[in-house]
Amino acid sequence: MGSNAIGEFLKARRAQVRPEDVDLAPGTRRRVSGLRRTEVALLAGVSSDYYVRLEQGRERNPSPQVIDALARALDLDEDARAYLHELARPRPRPRVRARKEQVSPALVAMMAAWTSTPAVVLGRCMNVLAHNQLGEALFAGHTYSDDLVRLVFLDPDARDFYPDWERVAINTVGGLRSHTDPDDQWLIQTVGELSLKSEDFRRLWARHDIRQKGRETKRFRHPLVGELTLTYESLTVNSAPGQQLVVYQAEPGSPSAEALSLLGSLTAR
Repeated sequence: MGSNAIGEFLKARRAQVRPEDVDLAPGTRRRVSGLRRTEVALLAGVSSDYYVRLEQGRERNPSPQVIDALARALDLDEDARAYLHELARPRPRPRVRARKEQVSPALVAMMAAWTSTPAVVLGRCMNVLAHNQLGEALFAGHTYSDDLVRLVFLDPDARDFYPDWERVAINTVGGLRSHTDPDDQWLIQTVGELSLKSEDFRRLWARHDIRQKGRETKRFRHPLVGELTLTYESLTVNSAPGQQLVVYQAEPGSPSAEALSLLGSLTAR
């Protein structure tokens, strides 16, 4: 989240690409992990001097064509490519007021009607702003049940709750970074706290991975009902920029569906 966002991103991502991944000979006496600057410049069809200026922050306005060429050279996926375009041509952002995020009462009422489907509303930093009864039950019992980022990195039960913890951690950091706004104080405070308290967070934040929260299958090991395999869909709340409605479902007739039904029974009010 420094002042040279493009350079930091490019440097981190080229460190993750091996020469053999892009049909280059690895050679000997390599002093850098991943690709050299000259190799990225060669693959992108730009001069080495221009690429060095980009990484050092002395060139801040690469054209869309250059961004696309760099994305191909670094083998970026669509989320990372879009993020790099945003860094190069940031859109005007409304000033974020330092106030508590509010969820529409109509959205809360709609979620409450979904008695067999866990649903939560997340804020910009993946804190839980609202949930229905089953959504509350899915994440209940943890130190950070109301904050999914801190649950992953600071909760002592995280690695047991998420059997695929490493993948969940990568996606969580990538999702958090994809919403990076240099003026968002809540985000700055969240990243600062996690960087101090979690070595794993520092390691993954430095990778500059980008993951837009969309649709994915995730495994849980729930303390009351055991293993759950759920598919979630993340939907943007257009009436509240920055909020996401996340809805979880189990495969009909599966053991996870039975476990989810049991969870609903055990936690019914």
